[in-house]
Amino acid sequence: MNYQQAQAYLDSLQFHKIKLGLDSMRSFLARVGRPEQGLKYVHVAGTNGKGSVCATLLTILSEAGYRVGLYTSPHLSSVRERFRINNQYISEQDFARLSTRIRVALGDDLITYFEFTTALALLWFAESDLDLVILETGLGGRLDATNVVKPLVSVITNVSMDHEAWLGTTLDAVAGEKAGIIKPGVPVVSGVADDDSRVVVERVCAEQAAPLYLFGREFDTILLADGNWAWHGKDHVLEGRLYDQLRCGMRGSYQVENAALALAVLPLLEKEEIMVSPEIARRGLANVRWPGRLEYFCLDRIGRQEISASGGEGDRICYLLDGAHNPAGVESLVATLREEYSFGRLIVVWGAMIDKDSARTLPEVAVLAEHLILTRPEGERSAEPEQLMEQVSPELRSRCELIRGVASALARAEELATSNDDLIVVAGSLYLIGAVRQQLLGELVEVV
Repeated sequence: MNYQQAQAYLDSLQFHKIKLGLDSMRSFLARVGRPEQGLKYVHVAGTNGKGSVCATLLTILSEAGYRVGLYTSPHLSSVRERFRINNQYISEQDFARLSTRIRVALGDDLITYFEFTTALALLWFAESDLDLVILETGLGGRLDATNVVKPLVSVITNVSMDHEAWLGTTLDAVAGEKAGIIKPGVPVVSGVADDDSRVVVERVCAEQAAPLYLFGREFDTILLADGNWAWHGKDHVLEGRLYDQLRCGMRGSYQVENAALALAVLPLLEKEEIMVSPEIARRGLANVRWPGRLEYFCLDRIGRQEISASGGEGDRICYLLDGAHNPAGVESLVATLREEYSFGRLIVVWGAMIDKDSARTLPEVAVLAEHLILTRPEGERSAEPEQLMEQVSPELRSRCELIRGVASALARAEELATSNDDLIVVAGSLYLIGAVRQQLLGELVEVV
């Protein structure tokens, strides 16, 4: 297959619905020589912040000179975004070659889209002479296709309600699925809150004799007078460890906790001779970027070129793209808008999947928006604008406009942003973020 054929074949697997379980994944990997064996991993699960922790680890370790693979999901506009080695995405040629190998090995059998991409990632990493691989779970953890590896360190960022149809309708049930990545004797770094999720994680760690390093207990952060912050270890393993004068490259006060989790992983990797100095950690942290997650930029209204938000009197439009799609994520977005941004009018473009809890998320954003445009990103699971309108309180519906096409919705938002001080926020679904980002900034990966 060439790249286009490989992409079409992968897309056809979308009709093979989500299926949690490891049997087919293990069976397939056995057919292709167990590529997951022989690699060193950090395995990352959680409800929010997984991608940020992964991106932070990748950036810091790349800065330190290591060769690191990264597998994340979902992507914004190109499936190749899921596969990286340091700052290099998988090439179209490698994607096509490995897709062909998978398809031939499958024969008449079928696997899911996510199982296919996970297998492709493992095959690519196995042939690439890496120091470390960072794997992000796709859904849950216990039965997630990535859970076929034994990592050096497991990370569980936090646990809140999301994907209830697959993970359970209570916090302890969801936490139990996330905690399924915990392996015997493998250290766990976590940011779970002091609630039922922590009880579950602590219990599973005890059962598996897995050392647990909790944010706020074994390590913590301190806000410094100059606006920077410091990380320090507090238990017998991390005690004496200090990273100071830190500043996150990504916006959002909650990114400090995500960064703290990533920093806690570093001392635990030293047993494998993966060493990172405080100076390199500091420099790497400042350089972290994660597209589509509180991504802020301004474009010249005429030339559509990216410009500084504070640059002169030119006519510009400023955007904030954020993949917030569950209650905890939207809560963080709203807090960031209140605490870190000043703007004239807030214009929100919102689109969401039908299975997401828009009744809890959309009202939080609607209250802040002077104008709310409800749209529909492509995809069979996307909610119709009329369905989203039902989640807006009657007194706020006069602020709403229903525009089904994403391009038309964005054009309308730009028409409403008449002042340089206005801000267009795009949120609710990473599918929406991907479509808008592609229109505004082009592809994240090069198009051959």
